[in-house]
Amino acid sequence: MKTMILAMALAGVATGALAADLPTHKTAPAPAASYYKPFTWGGLYGGINGGFARGSLSSTNFASPNTGLLGGTIGYNWQMGQIVFGGEADLGYAFGKASNSFASGVNTYKLGWLTTERLRLGYAMDRALFYVTGGYAGVSTRGTVNALGNSYAQDSWRSGGVVGGGIEYAFTNNISAKAEYLWAPLQDKTYWAGKAYSESDRMSLSIARVGLNYKF
Repeated sequence: MKTMILAMALAGVATGALAADLPTHKTAPAPAASYYKPFTWGGLYGGINGGFARGSLSSTNFASPNTGLLGGTIGYNWQMGQIVFGGEADLGYAFGKASNSFASGVNTYKLGWLTTERLRLGYAMDRALFYVTGGYAGVSTRGTVNALGNSYAQDSWRSGGVVGGGIEYAFTNNISAKAEYLWAPLQDKTYWAGKAYSESDRMSLSIARVGLNYKF
């Protein structure tokens, strides 16, 4: 009996020692959760823009002004599926003027501040956005004439509509670049009415520009 008890004790010790030598199988720790923010066009954004504006004047002695533009943009987008819609406003300044010489003198025509307030409707293909746009356009102008000892000058604000389209591409979740074309037919205007060398004209603007935006 004693021999059997001793044998069982030795077997228990041997089994414990063997179990201690076996490799352990511990569960690997779960990987740290990673946060992924999907891209969306929705949200508030602002940026800068620059380009070129070509004025088209008719029924006048003024020369048509072609000028560079530089300004800022602010807007807001909503996105539903691949449809993106929103509003955008910009304010810029035109740097050029045009002069026209005639038999008795010379006149000049200059563009100044330029603004548009527009709705945008676009179709998103991931980070590329194709859009059309339309709304209000306004531009400050200054006409002058010097002829036969007469000198007249007049500053006027000209309002009208604007339509166009463009493409915008998001390089990151916050930074995007765009290129667009706008056409703005503006109201007719008469300068120094009732005086010698009075000028009335019809005007439209063709605007090509690029921009860089930051989405907040």
